[in-house]
Amino acid sequence: MKYSIGVDMGGTNTDLGLVTENGNIVQRRNLPTSAYTELEPYIRDLMREVESMLDTQRAIDGEAVSLEGIGVGAPNGNFYTGCVDNAPNLTIKGNLNFAKEIHKYRDVPVVLSNDANAAAYGEYVYGGAKGMKHFIMFTLGTGVGSGIVVDGKLVHGSTGAAGELGHNILVPHGRKCTCGREGCLETYTSARGIVQTYLELRRENPERERMLKEVPDSEVTSKLIGEAAHQGDPVALKTWEMVGDWLGLAMANSVTFSAPEAIFLLGGPAQVGEPLLRPLRAAFEKYLLNIYAGSCQIRMSELKANEVAILGAAALLKMKV
Repeated sequence: MKYSIGVDMGGTNTDLGLVTENGNIVQRRNLPTSAYTELEPYIRDLMREVESMLDTQRAIDGEAVSLEGIGVGAPNGNFYTGCVDNAPNLTIKGNLNFAKEIHKYRDVPVVLSNDANAAAYGEYVYGGAKGMKHFIMFTLGTGVGSGIVVDGKLVHGSTGAAGELGHNILVPHGRKCTCGREGCLETYTSARGIVQTYLELRRENPERERMLKEVPDSEVTSKLIGEAAHQGDPVALKTWEMVGDWLGLAMANSVTFSAPEAIFLLGGPAQVGEPLLRPLRAAFEKYLLNIYAGSCQIRMSELKANEVAILGAAALLKMKV
């Protein structure tokens, strides 16, 4: 049987899984990324988990197991070099040559890209973008990521870091971003940005708040704001209206450079549903250049939230270059 490994490297944890050719995750493992400060021991322990999964699957199948390769989705992952380039949220610092270290243990293809690119290609291979040649994925979470597919190929650009739409400037001289600039889309439509907008609105309109008035600022989350919106809280609803307008504008702008068939939305904040999607779609139609009218759908990812990162990383091995 043929399998691939998908590795999702986050700042806190690393999730990895053994994936069949048709996109079923048959085994999973986990490593505490934040427990490591050097790459070599991290890769050593990662490959121990890989070998453990392969041994277990060999016993289950009763036959030889063929490993097609290892795909890695990681912050600042560089497709061209196989390195993670100075990711600020990792405890393992520096320019990390993943491919070289993994090849010390297994002589198999190793493909690396950032986590949003991996999610986009996972959607292309296993999800709702199957059969599409042109689409964009926006991922909403702690930050805002994006992956762009044109002619069936992920866009990497000259440096391997193309497609950072979360760091397009939305509001000049706006909120301070972790990238060092001001007013990036991420500062308004990430989970953190959503919370900041809500807190600003409730300070301005204390009499309108209903559902979360007893929740301290430090305990407000985008999930709670979503729940409050579904219960009709005016401040929460206004928050999602503003987020939808910002994101719809950003998506409309993104259409002008690649004319996608669809834009997919993924991540925790997107799960709020209509309180976000209704104003987002309205803003998208409002700001969209008229020559693109009716040509691009706004769609939710069709991959399971707890599988998309591993499937996306594994899908990188099928990437067209």
